[in-house]
Amino acid sequence: MKKLETVVEDIYETLSCLCDQEDLNISEEDIEDFGERMKNVIRHWSKPHQESRGLRMSNVGRPLRRLWYDLKKDRPLYNRADPHTFIKFLYGHMLEEVVLLLVKLSGHDVKDEQKEVEVDGVLGHIDCKIDGEVVDIKTASNFAFKKFKDGSLHTSDPFGYMAQLSGYEEAEGTTDGGFIALNKESGELALYQPGPFVKVNVKNKIKSVRVAADLDTPPERCYNTVSEGAKGNQRLPRECGYCPHKTECYADANNGRGLRIFKYAAGLKYFTRVMSTPKVQELVVNE
Repeated sequence: MKKLETVVEDIYETLSCLCDQEDLNISEEDIEDFGERMKNVIRHWSKPHQESRGLRMSNVGRPLRRLWYDLKKDRPLYNRADPHTFIKFLYGHMLEEVVLLLVKLSGHDVKDEQKEVEVDGVLGHIDCKIDGEVVDIKTASNFAFKKFKDGSLHTSDPFGYMAQLSGYEEAEGTTDGGFIALNKESGELALYQPGPFVKVNVKNKIKSVRVAADLDTPPERCYNTVSEGAKGNQRLPRECGYCPHKTECYADANNGRGLRIFKYAAGLKYFTRVMSTPKVQELVVNE
């Protein structure tokens, strides 16, 4: 029986025949199963999906202030997703199915896909178990992929992946699970199995989240602002850029004016203090 620790090497070994111009010999059964999975991805993706406002295993590890807004406030209308974001969601889900296909082709055992689990009243759905261990499949940019490849995810985890995995393992009574990450830019795979010293005590985490959720005002801000240039400008860090509540969170920025948004070639930057106006386009948000 194969072990999770070798899954990436085994996938590469399985695919090495293609490098030698040899047939991978995928069975018709595996091809049909993969085709059905792709159909289900399209069906799910094409329907409106309203995210639940309750506490779930997938959000319990988010920074407390972000989670307070998630639980207390409606998602702002001005954070309506762009059409191209839904394209990103689509190929993300498709690539996750590709990873699972490769795992199966390499001879590893895959079970309990999308199994519902529960810890202290908080529900979640595991991606799967591979060789008896809980595994979360992640697709990542080159920047994010490095955290899985070098094992540094626990030092910078704005989406709460570590708490999510820890919760799944608590529910299933396993200890050696991890993440299989796919680099969307290069196709490279990485397995990250966090050790016990960096995992989250998910029961304590759930307690702290529930305490914070009962507060009338939001907890302290999740991250410090960062300097932009040498003239005193301050902006939000990268992690805050993903948060749909950043405008309300920083309503007091710029002496009460709120966030000022500037469009750089590399993307939008959100300024909390402007001492020297950037020489790029400033965007006006209609709330």
